Amino acid sequence: MRRRVRVRGTVQGVGFRPFVCRLARGLALAGFVRNGTDGVTAEVEGPAAAVEEFCRRLREEQPPLAAVTGVDWEPVRATGGRDFTILPSNDAVDGGGSARTAIPPDTAVCADCLRELADPGDRRHRHPFITCTHCGPRFTIATGLPYDRAATTMAAFPLCPLCAREYADPADRRFHAQPVACPDCGPRLRLTLARGARPERRGEQALDRARELLARGAVLAVKGLGGYHLACAADDPAAVEALRARKERGGKPFAVMCADLDAAERIAHISPAERTVLAGRRRPIVLLRRRTAAVAAERGLAGGVCPGSPHVGVMLPYTPLHRLLFGLPGDPPGPRMLVMTSGNRSGEPIVTDDGEAVRRLAGIADAWLWHDRAIAAPCDDSVVRLRPDDGGVLVLRRSRGYAPSPVALPSAVPPTLAVGGDLKNTLCLGAGHEAWFSPHVGDMADLATAEAAEAAERRLTELTGVAPGLLAADRHPGYLSARRAARRAAGAGLPLRRVQHHHAHVASLMAEHGLDGSAPVIGVAFDGTGYGDDGAVWGGEVLLADYRGYRRLAHLAYAPLPGGDAGVANPCRMALARLRAAGVAWDPDLPCTAACAPDELRLLARQLERGLACVPTSSMGRLFDAVSSLAGVCHRAGYEAQAAVELEAAAARAWEGDGHAYGFGLRGSGPGGVTLIDPAPVLRAAVADLRGGAPAPVVAARFHRAVAAAVTEVCLAARRETGAEAVGLTGGVFANALLDEECAGRLGAAGLTVLRHGEVPPGDGGLALGQLLVAAGRDGTT
Repeated sequence: MRRRVRVRGTVQGVGFRPFVCRLARGLALAGFVRNGTDGVTAEVEGPAAAVEEFCRRLREEQPPLAAVTGVDWEPVRATGGRDFTILPSNDAVDGGGSARTAIPPDTAVCADCLRELADPGDRRHRHPFITCTHCGPRFTIATGLPYDRAATTMAAFPLCPLCAREYADPADRRFHAQPVACPDCGPRLRLTLARGARPERRGEQALDRARELLARGAVLAVKGLGGYHLACAADDPAAVEALRARKERGGKPFAVMCADLDAAERIAHISPAERTVLAGRRRPIVLLRRRTAAVAAERGLAGGVCPGSPHVGVMLPYTPLHRLLFGLPGDPPGPRMLVMTSGNRSGEPIVTDDGEAVRRLAGIADAWLWHDRAIAAPCDDSVVRLRPDDGGVLVLRRSRGYAPSPVALPSAVPPTLAVGGDLKNTLCLGAGHEAWFSPHVGDMADLATAEAAEAAERRLTELTGVAPGLLAADRHPGYLSARRAARRAAGAGLPLRRVQHHHAHVASLMAEHGLDGSAPVIGVAFDGTGYGDDGAVWGGEVLLADYRGYRRLAHLAYAPLPGGDAGVANPCRMALARLRAAGVAWDPDLPCTAACAPDELRLLARQLERGLACVPTSSMGRLFDAVSSLAGVCHRAGYEAQAAVELEAAAARAWEGDGHAYGFGLRGSGPGGVTLIDPAPVLRAAVADLRGGAPAPVVAARFHRAVAAAVTEVCLAARRETGAEAVGLTGGVFANALLDEECAGRLGAAGLTVLRHGEVPPGDGGLALGQLLVAAGRDGTT
């Protein structure tokens, strides 16, 4: 008998055809296998029992990087063939249907390749681009489908005879591995010094010089898989401060790449689950609990790496080039930890083009360590943290290692593109029961980021074969992402559906948990900003929501946000605005009052009295900012959420020693009404504690518990009114580990089903998925 078998999912670039070939030959079956734009197609012919065994094992056994979403087969006429072969890819869609498959994410260098890298007897010894079927670049080198070498940036490097032999040998680990190369036929490493002070170095000399420069305190631009990094020695305070000043990064923490787990454990506490994620094939940045500042500094972490944060973002080397930067056995000693931050100026997208790297990173980098393999798509590092209460992985930035893996949708959607928001922008393209996130794009602050978003959109449509017939965007009238979507919709004659910001947050969480929307959930959506139905800045919302709509059940009481973005950058002003709304005088003994000069206080008082540039806000993120300043933790924010991050760090220091909580007021509750969550009692209690000598960590801990208690009380009241049993915690505020865990614990103890994010970020990086589901679930446009 003969069968045609079709396999869908992430099945290209993962060694699937070699796997099928070996499986078929092992069962003495004839036929072929090939890539197509809709996945992988095989035809197998032989005894019925062997064909059945082939189909069974195809479902149950897969290569490590494959993610199969469907296998089906049909009988075809037997041809009497005797051999099994891998055919050239077929650009046509087999059997009709839509052209849709998945390019796998980039994957960390595997143990087998690392052994060869370090083996002086291996021909790929010290080869910075060593790879095989089970590891290396995929998404960032693919230029189209089907995924073959001709459709990658490796097409520029013809295989030498030895590599060609490996590529064609079904028994070889590099059989049909598209990025395969060696020192004779692969990309070349180069080092270029700033201002041309020294001649360019190549190959091993470039690498030696790069290690030497890092050890001497230089800042290097290093070309990685999905873009450039800016690197310096993490144990060199002067180098760290130079990088921070040149990049104009303010006080935002840097990520650190450690040579190995032992080096990471010297500066951070690492649980077994965190070790697994750190060393896994995705190799994200993992937020780890930093050892005390004194211990970390003693063990080689400069204080300027992550000032004010209880966490340090750590990743392990994920490319052979990274491994070589730290050196192999016998190499001269060098840094065991490197700051590795995105190669860009603050606010700009990551640099991928070599010429752009020289221009845009001039004045930041002292040298460029680069190579001549082009990057087809930018892809920044992913960021995750692990929840201590349930061990779950929470993705805070979904990019390298995750994108473009598809997300399963609970219900079918028409071809739809959701453009996300203006902060932490990520696009989402969906069709049928699948959706694909783009890698992290960034904040839509300038033309370069807008162009990066357009490029990410083109790439998603090319690699999925999905042409969107519907667009979704945020309702904010000033969002650049929404304006771009409106222009695109008008130009192409496509419908555009606007989705309320916090409704999209709740919908993204519902979709991640596979809810079909037949039953609404109580969505607790806490973040910094989102355009409300009444024109106010929302952000402390409790909604009853499904994909079709929502009802506002409760929200944080409004207070004026003085000066918009200026208020966000100055938490002391937000604290004073909240105190005024609570009827608390601006006495000079309060930290937030003392942080402001007399002229600033007079101007702020006049602004609040007259309501000048004071949009009302219900933002929970801004309340965290206010309490941070009130407690004396952070008065001026140098980066997004700095005040809240430092407030969480303070609360953690008193969490075990103080179990008390302040209490919010709940006003206006009742059947069908909207409950106001009033922070005035919390603020008055915090002021009393401060005047009584309570330290900032105690105030911070009591505030965190107060928020969790209010969430629980409001959600229990919502269950009584609506009958809804599931509560979803979403929005950027729930990146706060203390709050997330405390809310989940209290809600679970009260008998409610708690939904939390995992692989879809809780902040605006996950917004587009919710936009997509809401837009597809509507009957009309708004």
